[in-house]
Amino acid sequence: MIETGIIIKKIFDPYFEAPLEIWESFATFLKRNSYKKNEIIKEVNKKENNLSIIVNGSAGIFLWRENSTICLDLCYENEFFGDYMSFLTQESTELFTQAIEPTEILSISYSDLNELYKNSTIGVNIGRIASESLFIHKQTQQIDLLMLTAEKRYLKLLERQPKIVQRTPQKHIASYLGITPESFSRIRKKITL
Repeated sequence: MIETGIIIKKIFDPYFEAPLEIWESFATFLKRNSYKKNEIIKEVNKKENNLSIIVNGSAGIFLWRENSTICLDLCYENEFFGDYMSFLTQESTELFTQAIEPTEILSISYSDLNELYKNSTIGVNIGRIASESLFIHKQTQQIDLLMLTAEKRYLKLLERQPKIVQRTPQKHIASYLGITPESFSRIRKKITL
C-alpha cells in the first residue's frame, strides 16, 4: 500500500497536501486494475461503479452514434477517468470507456467513496478535488470547442500531452477535436512543417 499511497500523494499534492499516512490510508480503499489495449472498461448502457485515476497508459470516453464512435474525452496518467455522470447518478448511460493503450488504473467504488465521505473530512476533500478537477477539465474542453479553431485545440492538446500522436489513434484525436480525420491530417501536416 505504501507504493500506492506515494502515487496518490503525488497526484493530489498540487490540489491538497496531506501527510503520506493519509494517502496510505486512502489507498486501502483503492483497487488496481490493468486493461489491455482497446479493452472495454465500462460498457454501453451499464452503470459506472468506480471513480478512477490513470496510473499508466491512456483511456477514452466514447459514444456510439450513427455507426461511428465519437470520442468525448481522452485521459492520460495522473488524470481522473470514468463515466462521471453515471458514477454520480448511479444510472446507466450510453457512454462506454475503453483503454487506448495498455492501461493501469486505481479505482474507488461508489459505496467506498460515500463511506469515506461519512467518516473523514479528508475523504470529503478528496471527493471535492476529484469533482472540481473533472468539472474544470470538461468546462475547459467545452469552451475550447466553441472558442478555438481546431488547430488551436490541437496545439493545446499537444501542450497537455506532447506524445499524443504516438500514443493515441488519429481517429480518436480527430473525433475529440470535433473534426474529420482528413482535417486532422491537414492540421498535423501544417503544424509539423
